[in-house]
Amino acid sequence: MPNHSATPMCDAPINSVATLIVKPQDTDLGRVSHQARQAMAPLCPIIKETVLAANEAMDLYFSAPDLNSFLPKARHALKTALADMAADFVVQPTKNRKKRLLVADMDSTMITAECVDELADFAGLKDKVAAITEAAMRGELDFERALRERVLLLKGLDEATLLRCYQDRVIPMAGAETLIRTMGAFGAFTMLVSGGFTFFTQRVAKRLGFEGQRANRLSMINGVLTGDVESPIVDATTKRETLEDLLRDKDIARADSMAVGDGANDILMLKAAA
Repeated sequence: MPNHSATPMCDAPINSVATLIVKPQDTDLGRVSHQARQAMAPLCPIIKETVLAANEAMDLYFSAPDLNSFLPKARHALKTALADMAADFVVQPTKNRKKRLLVADMDSTMITAECVDELADFAGLKDKVAAITEAAMRGELDFERALRERVLLLKGLDEATLLRCYQDRVIPMAGAETLIRTMGAFGAFTMLVSGGFTFFTQRVAKRLGFEGQRANRLSMINGVLTGDVESPIVDATTKRETLEDLLRDKDIARADSMAVGDGANDILMLKAAA
């Protein structure tokens, strides 16, 4: 008898995976996976399921005949099916899934704060500095000029104040340390690169488990900020070059790299990664 099933036949080797992620206290993973299965059924049957963390995350594996066509359709199907549920999902090829390089921004990415804004709070200038930061992150201002303008306003703060700022205001983003240490455990090189300051990146990198860090150096005399920042400035171009240099020096394919950031000065770096 002819096969009248609406489900495409997927006889190719496993080549794609959908990862489902929830907070157990907010969402039932079983309910999410049920919705996901129903959404994916018209596209391609699930070949294998793997629980990554009980009640938190799981993988659904597929054998898509046409990967280029399947991936956008799968993402759209899951986005629609899970729209009303507190769940995250990622659909990607299995090839190059385990990245060998991560280059990450720091402020508002690996930590919850913008360090320059928090420092300005100790000088009573947070609102003024934060407005400049927001405009710079949107790409509305020249990055170096905006950075130097903000650092000048910090003139006179001492190293003890910087340390207090780090201890009181710098909070890791939820999941940041898990991400960095997990990637490191699987052999990936992790690099923290920031348009902020080495005073903070050195400490954050050590705290979260990054293998390397790069940022701007605040000029100090006798432990007091001079209001200047040393050249060269770490900006959008520097971030991209850092990623490119690591790809070359560590002989890592671009497809095995990833980058994460939240501002306009991260775009070049993000585009340079896979």
